[in-house]
Amino acid sequence: MGVIGILGELLAPSRCAACDARVRPNVLFCVPCAISVEPADPSPAGDFATFLYGGAIATALLRLKYGGRAELGARLGDAMAHRMTTTLRGRADLVVSVPLHPLRLAERKFDQAALLARRVAQGLAIPSSVRTLVRVRPTAVQASLDRSARVRNVQDAFAVRLPRRVENQRVLLVDDVRTTGLTLDACTLALRSAGAKEVLRLVLCRRELIDAREDQVLPH
Repeated sequence: MGVIGILGELLAPSRCAACDARVRPNVLFCVPCAISVEPADPSPAGDFATFLYGGAIATALLRLKYGGRAELGARLGDAMAHRMTTTLRGRADLVVSVPLHPLRLAERKFDQAALLARRVAQGLAIPSSVRTLVRVRPTAVQASLDRSARVRNVQDAFAVRLPRRVENQRVLLVDDVRTTGLTLDACTLALRSAGAKEVLRLVLCRRELIDAREDQVLPH
């Protein structure tokens, strides 16, 4: 560690992303929290998840989204990039993120998926364009709806603002959580309609369908 790194640790020591215990530099979780983290199993072609939702990952994500801890976005995004580099390097030309509606963005002050996407793009050494995909209307919390209503809820809710940016590109779409995948499907359709050659999807964590009710506390 260089002098700048040492000074940084003295001024702002590295902390566990879930419980704030002291950790070594560039370490995401302390040992007790790390034990609760489960890597996701291999996904179907084109759909990737870094972790399963739960334990320290769920805690860190809640702190990011609802605790105003925007700095955790970079650390969690780095973890995504680190774990997925071998799988995804060379397979995408551009990284975009599932966007918040402007009203939700004004409330939260930052877009957590965009924070993740930028670090994933850096890790994969490809460009990011997190403002290319936009949410054109607010949507209800998916968990409050049955499946048919969920489909209608996100139908035509997304659009590509700069079609030339994605035309003939292999796009990596990044989000924080996947449950049913309907939001990702709607975004994928918008990207493909705008001319994207291929759309891969990557999320920080995948939540099992039995836990879909937790969308009530993790709305976009």
